[in-house]
This record gives sequence, structure tokens and C-alpha cells, in this order.
Amino acid sequence: MFVDKVTVYAKAGDGGNGMAAYRREKYVPDGGPAGGDGGRGANVILEVEEGLRTLMDFRYNRHFKGKRGEHGMSKNMHGKNASDLIVKVPPGTIVTDEATGIMLADLTEHGQRAIVVKGGRGGRGNVRFATPVNPAPDHAENGEPGQERNLVLELKVLADVGLVGFPSVGKSTLLSIVSSAKPKIADYHFTTITPNLGVVDTQDNRSFVMADLPGLIEGAHEGIGLGHQFLRHIERTRVIVHMIDMSALEGRDPIADYHKINEELAEYNYRLTERPQIVVANKMDMPDSQTNLEKFQEAVGEDVTIFPISALTKDGVRELLLAIADELEHAPEFPLYDEESDEEARVIYKHEVPVDPFIITRADDGVYELTGAELERVFKMTDFSRDESVRRFARKLRHMGVDASLRERGAKDGDLVRILKYEFEFIE
Repeated sequence: MFVDKVTVYAKAGDGGNGMAAYRREKYVPDGGPAGGDGGRGANVILEVEEGLRTLMDFRYNRHFKGKRGEHGMSKNMHGKNASDLIVKVPPGTIVTDEATGIMLADLTEHGQRAIVVKGGRGGRGNVRFATPVNPAPDHAENGEPGQERNLVLELKVLADVGLVGFPSVGKSTLLSIVSSAKPKIADYHFTTITPNLGVVDTQDNRSFVMADLPGLIEGAHEGIGLGHQFLRHIERTRVIVHMIDMSALEGRDPIADYHKINEELAEYNYRLTERPQIVVANKMDMPDSQTNLEKFQEAVGEDVTIFPISALTKDGVRELLLAIADELEHAPEFPLYDEESDEEARVIYKHEVPVDPFIITRADDGVYELTGAELERVFKMTDFSRDESVRRFARKLRHMGVDASLRERGAKDGDLVRILKYEFEFIE
């Protein structure tokens, strides 16, 4: 089964906890701090594997969790960093954050990697907190929580040439005779429901990858029919081969079909209109095809070069392949997105939409609830079994402005404050 879009959950490893320990040596009555740092948690990394052609492996395995770092130890021994979790994906995979819609990676080349969630740093041991005022601190950090997010993986096939056209115009037949690909061919619409790839070799020893893509219908840019499942794959191709059934045996109008396909491409992504396009008049072995071709050429104008072929008898196919190879020699690479608009969106997202360190709400039971990524990170990194760590946590909250904000919301001495599932008493 060809799977070209999946949603997966990725959780990086938490950092290992730092340790609060002290030197215990003979004849050293007051040993100093000797707690080591925790190790870094595992990143989750996507890596391109050129042997893969589909996202089928993610159909039943949609959760990926990295290991946590090793905890710090006594005698200043640091915990070991966790090994990164490597997940293989096929070339042509686009990775997007489901919550924000931000594209995280565009993976196209074999061996290319992208860190999609970062492991948490290891907590610091008590050696890190020693000062002249407090030379033997009884405080160490817990490891930082690893990032977690839902990811949308979208496969856009990597092909030099994309065959487009209405259903049953002969795209699969052409691919089958010019390459070793074996697409399904039958006398009904939408025989091809997934992309087929084939390597084409020309007589002058040039080669390129051709994709036979599912047939298009009117309204495809809105998702009608195979819609977006088809159109996402055409975005990567450098040259579009537009096939038209010139026989018009099924009552279709070749001129109308030509304009409708181009309109669908433009509606989906205006950048597709910049692609070099080669127009192919197929089924020229049928009785009325030559007359229809003359009418078609007159309608579209002399500026449009048309290659008449018969995929069934192979007439004209050699000339077509040489023309495609010539076009590919100077066809540029096209980005998947508008770089200027993408950069603008990233700037707005990064700099103009500040994330509040905490948010205060009032629950139905009257308890003040504190939420926020930064606040929860500090909370999870605090070891509440040690009084010095608790005092440090309280100072951090005061520095973040939590105490002042609670007073503004009407909090009084003795009111309960909830962070995650834990409750604290507000004390003036």
C-alpha cells in the first residue's frame, strides 16, 4: 500500500537528574560537594533512507520516544548521554508541526538528517551551585523534560518529470513502455490511484525519473477526487508532461481538458505555472485524432509545441523522450514554498508572538491554576525532597513575577495554588 501522509507523536528523552553528594574521604572531615551532572536525553532524528518509497512503516508505528539521560553520580561522575533515536523516512518527506503548521524539515537526499524534537539537558549536580557563601549546597537539578510534539509527515515523490492529465489519457501506458515500471493498466478511470516511478533511458545515454501520477479531475485543487493526493506530488517535478487524449473517443474535448488541467495546477499552487510544460497529444493512431490535433493547435496557438504520439504503437515516443531530456538540462530546481513569504512567517512567529512564561486561571473549586511551558519546565526540574531546592524554586517564581500576578488576581494568604497536579499554599 502506498501511504503518503501520516501523523506521528515524537517525544525526546528527558535529561538525567543531577546528584547532590559530598566527598567521603578518610581524614577529610568536611568534604565538599561531589554530585555529578545528569546526561542529555535522546533527540528524535529523522534520516532519509533512499531505499524507502512510502510512509507505510508509520501506518502501525506512530509513537517514537527517546530514552532519558543517565543520572549524575557521586565522586563528580556525570551521567551518560542517551543515544539519539534515528527514524528512517523516504526521500521527499516534508515534516510539519501539527500544532503550529510550521515546516520543520524538507528531507530529500540520502543520509540527510533533521532533529524534530530535542532531548532535555541533564540536571546540574550540587558541584555546579557551590559559591563562597554556600560552599556545600544541598541542591541539584532534575533533568530538563524533552520536547514532544505531533508531526505531520507528508511524502512528495522525487521525480524529474511528472505526467499530468485527465484519467485514462495514457499516462501509465507511456511510463510502462519507456521504463521498467509496471503500473496497473486497465480500461477504466482511476486505474492509477498512487504514484508510479520509473527511470527512463534515452537513446543518447541520458536518463531521468518519470512519475505517473493519478488522474486529475475538475475541482482537484479543492480536494475533489484524488485532489491533493495527486497535486502534492507534482510540486517537486522540474518538468510537467501534459498528456491529452486527442482521439476524444469518450466525448471529451481536448481543448477544454487542456485549459482545465492548467487551471487546476494554478489554483493549487501558482508556482506550478512556472514549470516548463511539454504538451503531448496521445492516441494519434485513432481515426479522428489528426483532425482534432489541427483544431487543438489552432486553439492553443503556435507558441505551444505539441508532440503527437501513440503510446500503444510507440510512434513519436523517441522524439518525445529526447525533448524531455533536452528540457531537463536547463530546467531549474523549484522550491516547495515561497522562500520570502516563508521567512516572513517565521519572523512573525518567532519575534512578534511572544509566549507568556505562565498563565493564571481560577478553577471551579477556587484554586488558582498556573500553566505555561517555562513555568512547568522549572517545576519539573526541581527536586522537592530538598528544602534548598524548594527555596530556589520559590525565588524563581518570584523572579518570573508569579507572586505579584497572583496578588493582582486577588490571591490571599492561605489560598491554594495548583501547578500540574500539585497544590501549594500561597504565603505572603
